[in-house]
Amino acid sequence: MNGETEEIIAARVSEPIEQDAWEAASPTKITRYWSGDEAPSTRHAQARLVWSAEALYVRFVCRQAEPLVVAERPSLDSKTIGLWERDVCEIFIAPDPTHPERYFEFEAAPTGEWLDLAILWQRDGRQTDWNYQSGMRVQANVRRRSTTIVMHLPWRAFGQRPAVGDRWRVNLFRCVGAGSARGYLAWRPTRTPRPDFHVPAAFGWLSFAD
Repeated sequence: MNGETEEIIAARVSEPIEQDAWEAASPTKITRYWSGDEAPSTRHAQARLVWSAEALYVRFVCRQAEPLVVAERPSLDSKTIGLWERDVCEIFIAPDPTHPERYFEFEAAPTGEWLDLAILWQRDGRQTDWNYQSGMRVQANVRRRSTTIVMHLPWRAFGQRPAVGDRWRVNLFRCVGAGSARGYLAWRPTRTPRPDFHVPAAFGWLSFAD
């Protein structure tokens, strides 16, 4: 796809996850809209992924040059349906690379709100398990010109734990802004006629390194 990267390397680290642990993983840049067009640099983001015996950790660092689109009264005790309508970072993960149409959707907002869903993609529509409970946790930090979001995804969320060398399917996204200026960024652009992240055929690879 036009020279786009196809693989994310998750570095193995030890618990507890300290700040310097993130340096073990190379950054994955999220710079294009879902269409494949380059997004303004002020909307760019990058992600790093690390894994331990307990969980997969995903850190998004986003440039923030416009007002946040967030809830006035965020709820952190349960998943927030419709979170995708506000500023949010997302990761879709399919643990079985032979069936990328079965994947998990994780979202997190600058407020610390979160959403987890289990998806079965089909040509005539999607089946969504709205009651899926991953046990995910989120940390968020908003600064003047950047937003950092960290997801903690325990292995029970996937029903399995990877081994060194395993490869899953994955895509990363960021939604930012409001109204006609709203931007839908994707690591691996889906190139649909209208913004749509649910395209398993566009997923890249997530490799678990030692």
